[in-house]
Amino acid sequence: MIIAIDGPAASGKGTLGRRLAAHFGLPHLDTGLLYRAVAHHLISAGEALDDVAAATAAARALDLQRLDDAALRGRAMGEAASIVAAMPSVREALVALQRAFAGQPGGAVLDGRDIGTVICPGADVKLFVTASAEERARRRWRELVARGEPADQAAILEDIRRRDQRDAERPTAPLAVASDAHRLDTTHLDADGAFAAALGIISSVMASRTKS
Repeated sequence: MIIAIDGPAASGKGTLGRRLAAHFGLPHLDTGLLYRAVAHHLISAGEALDDVAAATAAARALDLQRLDDAALRGRAMGEAASIVAAMPSVREALVALQRAFAGQPGGAVLDGRDIGTVICPGADVKLFVTASAEERARRRWRELVARGEPADQAAILEDIRRRDQRDAERPTAPLAVASDAHRLDTTHLDADGAFAAALGIISSVMASRTKS
């Protein structure tokens, strides 16, 4: 079973993806970390974030075993990742890697921006997780404060709106709702509520397939 989860920044898709993967005993990939890793490599090497050749080379050399670096989780890295993710050659370099992960025996859970539309268009279940920009900014602010990082909620909201626009307007694999995706608005749901709602959707989809 392949579960594809898409949605904008801080919508809760990563937390949901991890919980669903644990529930179904499937491997999970936060594909946003791939782009954060590329951005981190560029910054560490002193390269410009808009250097397409350097970013593409970093994407081709990416190692999935080195994606747990805490440095990839910060707000600044998220903004940097949005820049390199807009590069068609970077996305192309990472497509095969993501599809190979999804193609593991038994399936997988992947979350990102283009899983249901580009990476796994034939996924068994597609979820598009969203929330208001204001709520997503509050969540990111709480996350950063909990980690002891300086955080300004107004600045975070501005970053989120800028990332939303960049993700939606990029020429290659823009953030979009797949025609057969199930929308899940988590604005008024906590993590447990979102998980329960997602399980309900998945159960319904799989039951309808069994009947057919």
